[in-house]
Amino acid sequence: MLQTPSGGAGHGAAATDSGLMSIGTALNVLRDEFPEVTISKIRFLESEGLIEPQRTPSGYRKFSARDVERLGQVLRMQRDHYLPLKVIREHLEAMERGDAVPLPVVCRQRDGEAAREPSGGPTVARIGRAELLAAAGVDEQELKEWESYGLLTPLEDGAYDVEAVTVASLIGELGRFGIEPRHLRVMKAAADREAGLVEQVVAPLRRHRNPQTRAHAEDRTRELAGLTVKLHAALVQTALGVRQP
Repeated sequence: MLQTPSGGAGHGAAATDSGLMSIGTALNVLRDEFPEVTISKIRFLESEGLIEPQRTPSGYRKFSARDVERLGQVLRMQRDHYLPLKVIREHLEAMERGDAVPLPVVCRQRDGEAAREPSGGPTVARIGRAELLAAAGVDEQELKEWESYGLLTPLEDGAYDVEAVTVASLIGELGRFGIEPRHLRVMKAAADREAGLVEQVVAPLRRHRNPQTRAHAEDRTRELAGLTVKLHAALVQTALGVRQP
């Protein structure tokens, strides 16, 4: 459960008397559970209609505790169940209507789209090409260009890891600032090097004879991935002289 701040003195300008939070405060609350989340990610989820924060007369976003909790639900369903945003939106809307619907999961690709099964069924963290295009809001030509630069790569069966939705969405966001796919090759190369470093650390765990130790490798990989993402973000912000809001 996300722990949202109260409107007490400790949060001063970050939260209003009505308990509303700035986007920076909402981000800090979410980062306890989701260290990789960014302000851009929150804005993207808003643009996709998954949250509707209030706005001040000057246009600043103000988030209620319910907004932050809903963001946590969205991020949790992406992380734990590999669900595209369209599926998450439909599920949350059904819950708000009071419908007792099981949580869908993304399963093996069928006819170019991600099939759904009731919660508890087999989960394969893959989506089809058509599902990726729809979830990321891009067209075939854009996807082909991104693939040509190695930013997205389909699996052997032509499907994609569901994390490709996040990658595609972020590439699209950067494109609005004039950053083209060819400019992002350096980021992809850096990410590959960071992933290689993590692999070196966890490789002994994966080769261990003890099954429990091998199972622990996945948790260690996730932990190290989160730390490298946080370090990378901090280094970039330091290099640019950017302060967290």
